[in-house]
Amino acid sequence: MAILPILAHPDPRLRESAQPVAIFDEDLARLVDDLSETLRVSGGIGLAAPQTGDRRQVLVIDLSGGESPPEVYINPEIHPGSTQCLVEESCLSVPGVVGNVVRAISVRVSAQDTLGTPFERELEGMPAVCLQHEVDHLQGTLFIDRLPLLQRLRLRLRRGWSATGTAAAT
Repeated sequence: MAILPILAHPDPRLRESAQPVAIFDEDLARLVDDLSETLRVSGGIGLAAPQTGDRRQVLVIDLSGGESPPEVYINPEIHPGSTQCLVEESCLSVPGVVGNVVRAISVRVSAQDTLGTPFERELEGMPAVCLQHEVDHLQGTLFIDRLPLLQRLRLRLRRGWSATGTAAAT
């Protein structure tokens, strides 16, 4: 297993959409192992492949504090519930930023495991929120994109980000 570098905003690769996984092989298994190890040492609760520069639709979630192996979702599709809530989020790719965003607090997800076997799962609370956050990464969306406009503008000014999320020229 390898510890992968985590891309930081405003790296433009974080804005690229990930591609569905079609080949379930040793390379994919290695990516999942590397993502799991990287998540473990980062202290985070979720990590998507695009955060490491890999454009495959793969993510791992671990809300157990390392007590159990991370959950793996390949090619996930979320079917959100109707109840939404304001939740506090942060992100390994946007260090030092915390903000409140609206998320569904229950979701149904369809995905595949590392062998390509389809599964469905119902998630509630923090697991549902974490999954939505990571699926956003697969679509090139960051949680800061979901912040209220005024908060986004303040962040851009304070961090020197342009309106497109790239570093502003000086």
